[in-house]
Amino acid sequence: MRFATYTSGGETFYGAVTDTGMIALNDSFPDWPTLFDAVQADGLDVLAKVAEGKGVTHRDVQYEMVMPNVRRILCVGVNFPDRNAEYKDGSEQPKYMSLFPRFASGFTGHDRSLIRPPENHTLDYEGEVAIVIGKGGRRISQENAYDHIAALTLCNEGTIRDWVRHAKFNVTQGKNWDNSGSIGPWLVPFTDAAQLDDARIITRVNGEVRQDDVLSRMMHPIRREIEYISTFMTLEPGDIIVTGTPTGSGARLDPPQYLKPGDVVEVEVNGIGTLRNTVEDEAV
Repeated sequence: MRFATYTSGGETFYGAVTDTGMIALNDSFPDWPTLFDAVQADGLDVLAKVAEGKGVTHRDVQYEMVMPNVRRILCVGVNFPDRNAEYKDGSEQPKYMSLFPRFASGFTGHDRSLIRPPENHTLDYEGEVAIVIGKGGRRISQENAYDHIAALTLCNEGTIRDWVRHAKFNVTQGKNWDNSGSIGPWLVPFTDAAQLDDARIITRVNGEVRQDDVLSRMMHPIRREIEYISTFMTLEPGDIIVTGTPTGSGARLDPPQYLKPGDVVEVEVNGIGTLRNTVEDEAV
């Protein structure tokens, strides 16, 4: 079962994704007006049961960022061995993970355009798996970390590269341009460790493979991410952790290859799906 947020006929819905269309579910759950509310209420199993008894309600739809009203998105940077080497700064594998916040306004949905701003044209891609917390907690052990995941989704963690270099110790301003990245297409409930442990992530630009790696090679595995993050902050249901991107981003190619209008970027992970976006310039 997959769950998405979408618009149809000028209205926003969330529901179950089928091969022939969407099954709207929000009207059946007035206490859960958004998919974020359903996750917070540990309601994905309930949504799935209700969806089994309903027919398709919408076929002509537009995907939205999967949880547009998510409150907290935390991203893990430089989390694959080759990715660390790409920086060519001679640094050893870091003992602690790099973290930075992103906000929902920086993301669009599946099959929508990433927006390149007029101020800078170094828009880059980063294909990643994102986890959605289902059970909150503080000081969560690695052994129990997977018990706190409700669902998985995909992220193209679009970045304006020149702007991440504006300051010495932060990248936030290069990571939060409106609609510069995407999250979706949908949530896939997390039910088996193999969904992460055996996952392979591939990013393509105009059909060319740019990133290709497996999550098992992460320097800071997802279990460790949950343990570390929950040490300093209480994780809450609905929080999103974007777990890290492999080598092969456009900035690290020789010469660099940044995204331009007309490009098509696809992030694919087995068992989750494919997140697809085009690129266009911001209308100003």
